[in-house]
Amino acid sequence: MLEILPLILVFPLAGMLLNAVFSRWMDETWIAIFACGASGTAFVIAILQAIALSGNHFHVETVLIADWITIGNLHLPWQMRVDTLSLTMMMLVTGVGTLIHIYAVGYMRGDPRFARFFIYLNLFITMMLVLVAADNYLMLFVGWEGVGLCSYLLIGFWYDKGDNGVGNARAGRKAFVVNRVGDMGFLIAMFLMFGAVGSLNFDDVLYFFEHNGVEVAGLATVVTLLLLVGAVGKSAQIPLFVWLPDAMAGPTPVSALIHAATMVTAGIYIIARSAPIFALAPVSQTTVALVGASTAFMAGTIAVTQWDIKRVLAYSTISQLGFMVAAVGLGGYVAGMFHLITHAFFKALLFLAAGSVIHGVEHGGHHTHDHCDAQDMRNMGGLRHRMRITFWVYLVGAVSLAGVFPFSGFWSKDEILADAWNVGVVQGHWHGVAVYVLLVLAAILTAFYMTRQIVMVFFGEPRSSAAEQAIENPPVMTTPLIVLAVLSVVGGALNLPGWHTLGHWLEHTHHFFHGLDFNLGVALGSTVFALLSIWIGTLVYYRRPLENATAPDQLEGVLGPVFRFLYCKWHVDELYSKTIMALYEWKARFLAFQVDWYFWHDFVHEQLIASAFRGVTVVLSGPVDKGVINPFFDGMAQLVRTFATRVLRPLQTGYVRNYALGVMLGVIIVLGMIFVNEGM
Repeated sequence: MLEILPLILVFPLAGMLLNAVFSRWMDETWIAIFACGASGTAFVIAILQAIALSGNHFHVETVLIADWITIGNLHLPWQMRVDTLSLTMMMLVTGVGTLIHIYAVGYMRGDPRFARFFIYLNLFITMMLVLVAADNYLMLFVGWEGVGLCSYLLIGFWYDKGDNGVGNARAGRKAFVVNRVGDMGFLIAMFLMFGAVGSLNFDDVLYFFEHNGVEVAGLATVVTLLLLVGAVGKSAQIPLFVWLPDAMAGPTPVSALIHAATMVTAGIYIIARSAPIFALAPVSQTTVALVGASTAFMAGTIAVTQWDIKRVLAYSTISQLGFMVAAVGLGGYVAGMFHLITHAFFKALLFLAAGSVIHGVEHGGHHTHDHCDAQDMRNMGGLRHRMRITFWVYLVGAVSLAGVFPFSGFWSKDEILADAWNVGVVQGHWHGVAVYVLLVLAAILTAFYMTRQIVMVFFGEPRSSAAEQAIENPPVMTTPLIVLAVLSVVGGALNLPGWHTLGHWLEHTHHFFHGLDFNLGVALGSTVFALLSIWIGTLVYYRRPLENATAPDQLEGVLGPVFRFLYCKWHVDELYSKTIMALYEWKARFLAFQVDWYFWHDFVHEQLIASAFRGVTVVLSGPVDKGVINPFFDGMAQLVRTFATRVLRPLQTGYVRNYALGVMLGVIIVLGMIFVNEGM
């Protein structure tokens, strides 16, 4: 069964190539069949691999595809790793990815770039599978860069839209550039690992660190901090989180697939995969946990103030990624992976449901010629009567994200809080207490801003004619929402207390993957906080709804400058603009004008090269050409002319007797030469 694993890459790649080559001769139906079928088949193969691994007593296997790189001591085969961690990610990527593919068929219908969109989606699935199925860090890095490229292509898919017709293109570029900062850290970490181990295979690298222990603790700290830099970029953590909110410029299925369920979790995956190295670096673990918790809190405060329905979910994603990063930093790898899975269910659901809302409001806008911003929640309201299915699935996703019992988000988020409580209170580590406090505050904010969003979008009276005429979307869009809603409800069963199914599954990959017993006190506390936050949100936004689309937010009058500070995203983008970007632009202007134009163009090119060239040409064209070359060839021509007129022309008399005499003399001369030669 394991020998068919390479097909998990072949099918999405084939779907991409078929649409790339033949889409011009196919309609949207066949394009969708190839794209969705490729992703769905990959999901079936992932399921079969999980069954085969279970039948093989969870023994880690590798499937060789080809020899890849052999340079000196570096030997890296292109082979896929089959263990419980990689298969968990494969099933998640292909399963959720297939649902998003199906949804996108309805969402993108009629778009002139319909085929190109699904080509990019299939390419992304392929690259993400390369990332999670890799057996060495360099192959993982190929997938890492591949999903970064796909992110750039999909964020800027509508590149001719946005601010001044280039806003979306700039968002794609921003994501690409910011991620390169993190990728540099990852690259340096790989260089250090190869320098110390002589290999980049997971087994070799992890064996080296596990069996050398404290002797390589310093190296482990440096390597793990550099891996954290890579994870911070890909998983949008402080300080490299600024690209993800702007990434909402892409179509909503992109937001669901790349920026909620799959690509942004790659940072958590790389930390979990490298757990034995992080175990030797307590400084790195503390740093990871604090970065994650701080990000969770900061992003939560920003989400409370945003008006754009997708931006609220974008900052929510950053916050929830902070939960996962904090979990793996605390050593709670099972809790982090558990939340990664449940988050994929309910956040993909929320993004797709938000896309359904936008789609419905846009339809209402076309019908009424109301060209309001279809993503601004102030233009919505009352949609629960117009879009009933979308309302109910959105509500399921929201309460799951808020951590309400018994939805999946409750179980996974509670397990992370339990890990923080254990490290901070039970074990007595200060950073555990700090992480627990920050995550509890982030959880409170989550329940509040999701209540705010639900009320503003679905309750009250419509605040625009577009919302008043919004309609529910077709089954091709609502069916995946229903499936994801069901998963958001029952997903907690993957690791229920007492069963620890996911923990037992993952511990076959690393012995570091072990869960904690259920902490009733932490669970009750988080539930009370969530319900209290929902109640406050209801008081603020339901009992005092917005009167119209231009009315100020209810919190703005209470918080004043604090609200505006949070609405401006802590001015992080402005800080970058005035420091890093200002320095970058200054250097760019310096290189463009001082170096390239004034020095290279004006001085080197114009004064040195051009002036020297002109001086040489003056000499060559004057003294050399006119004084030497021209007289020489003129003299040669005059000599030939003189010879022709004075010597050759007299011979041309026009009399036949003269020519006959010349011929006779020539014959006599030739015969004479022959006789002379024979005599000699």
